[in-house]
Amino acid sequence: MSDIKGKYKKILEDLENNIKDPEDLLYTKEKFMELTLIFMDIIDRLTALTDARIKEIEERQEEINSRINNVQSMVDEIEGDIYEDDNDYEFEIICPYCNYEFTTDMEDGEKDEVKCPNCNNIIELDWNPEEEIACEGDCAHCHGEQVAEDEAKYTNSENKKKKEEEQEDNNEDEDM
Repeated sequence: MSDIKGKYKKILEDLENNIKDPEDLLYTKEKFMELTLIFMDIIDRLTALTDARIKEIEERQEEINSRINNVQSMVDEIEGDIYEDDNDYEFEIICPYCNYEFTTDMEDGEKDEVKCPNCNNIIELDWNPEEEIACEGDCAHCHGEQVAEDEAKYTNSENKKKKEEEQEDNNEDEDM
């Protein structure tokens, strides 16, 4: 800006040195000032237009940034849903004691047992059904099957004894 002032002063000095008539000098300076004011007005208008455009661009940029942030947050949510290491699982369980069906949330199979909300009995959970587990005779699923098998053997044995006794009775009646 100081360079412009220096050039402006130099032009005025050149006019004063080259125009000898004071009226012509005054007229020339006035016209030069009018021309300078016209240029200054044009520069002010261009500056105002440029400032308005820059402000409009900044507002648009803020709106675009806001939209980008909204899209990014949605993408983050979707990404979280897809790649989230959510270890909470919901299981349906049927209580072996009261046959009550209920749902429970578990994390990665960390629980080994769960309490039935109906009968309050503790239900043991087997997370590795393919592995053979040695039954100690106190778990409901194995023990229940064992009782049924023992009962079937007993019933078969009793039926066999009854048939033998009936056969013997028939044989005795024939002998008489």
